[in-house]
Parts: sequence; C-alpha cells; structure tokens
Amino acid sequence: MGIGGISIWQLLIILAIVLLLFGTKRLRNLGGDLGSAIKGFKSAMKDGETPKNLEDKQEELTAAEGDLKTADATTKTEQNKS
Repeated sequence: MGIGGISIWQLLIILAIVLLLFGTKRLRNLGGDLGSAIKGFKSAMKDGETPKNLEDKQEELTAAEGDLKTADATTKTEQNKS
C-alpha cells in the first residue's frame, strides 16, 4: 500500500500518462514557472509589498504567462507536425 491506498505501480502509471500527454519539455517549463512564482511570493511576503513593487510583480507575472503561452503554442505546433 502506498499513499492513501494508492500503490507505487498506480503512481508510476499516472506519471507515465502525464508525461505522454504533456511531454517533458512542457512539464519542465511549467515547473520552472511554478518555482519562480513561489520564489517571488516568498520574497514578496518578506519585503512587505509597496504599491510600486506590486506593479513590478504584475508585469513579471504577465511576462511569465506570455512565456507559458508561447511554450504551449510551440508544443502544439510540434505535435501537429508529427
């Protein structure tokens, strides 16, 4: 028995399906974006945000979302070529 009644084999099957659906490059990009978002959140909590800092963070988040959409479009284009 694994976590909450899920065995290790079931977890491995789920991982394989996720890798097949999204691909390793897309998951890597998503992980990096998530990590930078968490890092930014932690630093914001330490700094005690000012209104100017909030605007800067919003711009960074908007840029990160654009990067994620670009990576998603690239992945879809690569899948369509296959």
